Amino acid sequence: MNKIFVLDTNVLLHDLTCIESFADNTVVLPMAVIEELDKFKKEANELGRNARGVIRRLDALRTRGRLGDGVQMENGGILKIVTGHGLIRDMDLQDEIPDNRIIRVAFALHKQGERVIFVTKDINARIKADALGIEVMDFEKQKVNFDELFTGCRDMTVRPEVIDEFYANRTVELPNTDLLPNEFVNLIADGATHQTALTRAGGNGTLVQLNPKIDNIWHIKPRSREQRMAIELLMDDSVHIVTLMGPAGTGKTLLALAAGLEKTVNQKRYDRILVTRPIMPFGKDIGYLPGNKEEKLANWMMPIFDNLTYLLTKSSSGEHKHTIRERIEKLQRDEVIELEALTYIRGRSIPRQFIIVDEAQNLTPHEVKTVISRAGEGTKMVLTGDPYQIDNPYLDASSNGLAYAVERLKTHAIHGHVTLTKSERSSLAAIAAELL
Repeated sequence: MNKIFVLDTNVLLHDLTCIESFADNTVVLPMAVIEELDKFKKEANELGRNARGVIRRLDALRTRGRLGDGVQMENGGILKIVTGHGLIRDMDLQDEIPDNRIIRVAFALHKQGERVIFVTKDINARIKADALGIEVMDFEKQKVNFDELFTGCRDMTVRPEVIDEFYANRTVELPNTDLLPNEFVNLIADGATHQTALTRAGGNGTLVQLNPKIDNIWHIKPRSREQRMAIELLMDDSVHIVTLMGPAGTGKTLLALAAGLEKTVNQKRYDRILVTRPIMPFGKDIGYLPGNKEEKLANWMMPIFDNLTYLLTKSSSGEHKHTIRERIEKLQRDEVIELEALTYIRGRSIPRQFIIVDEAQNLTPHEVKTVISRAGEGTKMVLTGDPYQIDNPYLDASSNGLAYAVERLKTHAIHGHVTLTKSERSSLAAIAAELL
């Protein structure tokens, strides 16, 4: 039986190509969805761009016939726009709420005996539709299985001789293993020897030693095995994109900034550090704050300033006549560090820079693709985030851009990933992350 997928507005705003994702079936857009797209189309953010993209796609489909009657798409499906005119008004669903008008269309088709599936990223809308007996689903095209997400490290039990060989030759071959590029392997000797060795996949089943020259970066020493693995990837120029995932206090942003300062200021490998993060807490663009761009960004970049203050304090030996704040401002004036809103990243080509995208869990997969595609020649990009602290109402641990990037890039040698679990910020932060 042909299925009818009724799409909510948030699905179109999440992925402008979603109407082509239901091959050989009928995709229905209620008129209320078109009206909502019209409200978003003038915005300068990703939602506005997606709204305009969908509208242009619908306009192009008009050449194939009346959208109200349904038009054929390239994937064999049919797209149809349905008005709410003449639908039965349910007293439990207030007509002035757009979600209710969209659900009414799905309910009317359902009552006609059609197999209707209401697709929305709004949990409350799914609850309403389900209560009316309508089949519901989230849009899962870009979802990953978070419970099985690549962590970047695994334990492997081996014979004690294997570990002895590794320490003797600084490398060892383990054929017939399914190791991913740059994956870390903690070798554990079987039996009661308690031997271990932390290694890194070097390709073709070969495990290699971590770089022994990396003791600290910008006067920061790793406090855990996970942080040591993160530093290994951050300081390796052959790894062009690093993803760091973990709860608050595990050191993701701090280590990324420390590596950026070391590579940019001391080693001169990159021209500058570019730090950016999504403006999510209140759902507002930075234009709603007073002041120029730098003053507006300062409110959102306080976590970055906090980490920079800590790093510059650690590197200070008392000979500096300037305060830490003055040193941070000088780094900005000298364009060693640039703070930028993601709003202004689109369209740029950014060569020879160390880019840090903080709080990347609040980005959609499409937004992450947009950001990563800005990287020019000689640029390294670091994505950090906590998938358990997502402010975007239409994303979760499985559908956010950070998790999507980890899953899609894990088989490529230019990518490395580490999932950090242990909080190193303070004992209070650690117990809060664990118990609260």
